Amino acid sequence: MKKLRIHYFQHVLHEGLGSIEEWVSISGHSLTSTKFFERATLPEMFDLDWLIIMGGPMSVNDEEQFPWLTDEKKFIRQAIDEGKTVLGICLGSQLVSSALGAKVYNNKEKEIGWFDVEFTCFAKSNNMFFDMESRVKVFHWHGDTFDLPEDAIHLAYSKACKNQAYLYKDRVLALQFHLEPTWDLLLGMIESGRNELTSGKYIQSEDELLRHRQLLESNKKIMFALLNRLVGQR
Repeated sequence: MKKLRIHYFQHVLHEGLGSIEEWVSISGHSLTSTKFFERATLPEMFDLDWLIIMGGPMSVNDEEQFPWLTDEKKFIRQAIDEGKTVLGICLGSQLVSSALGAKVYNNKEKEIGWFDVEFTCFAKSNNMFFDMESRVKVFHWHGDTFDLPEDAIHLAYSKACKNQAYLYKDRVLALQFHLEPTWDLLLGMIESGRNELTSGKYIQSEDELLRHRQLLESNKKIMFALLNRLVGQR
């Protein structure tokens, strides 16, 4: 396997790479980061092969409050245009969508907890998803959603949210849900977002969030499979 130069964008302290960092280490790839909650220094484009964009509680439209969002979206678009492999998770998927010209807006329902996503027929016919189960229980924590960018392949949906994942030009993968949480990452998200655990059709209690700890391992296996297949797409 070619050793990749992977750069990731992190927006808040409690939403890091999670199990993706383990995959990077096992695979022997190099890893650098821009942490926007510290000093937001963007890398040189020629210094990276992959760009991974993580989650966060802000909206892609909050540019007045977080001015760095403007430069971040421009950088994401440039990375896509220059043929980099790009993975966006939760807020990251919304940032990729916005960079590609799609609308990002409030979903009808907040989705916080362990809920099923179902893969589309397009996903099942794609090399990255062909052997996945048709329905997988994954972790969600989002209030926004996105329209599909032009030419994107719709991959997954849930009862609460139509657009849960898509693939663009075989090397840009957007996941509205989370496959990467470790136990520590899950605890950190709960600690930082406990005020959002209110009554809602698709909002689980803290006890429910913690009760499905066994799913962390199965979700990690899916995450690793997708990362390995993204490597094969280059």
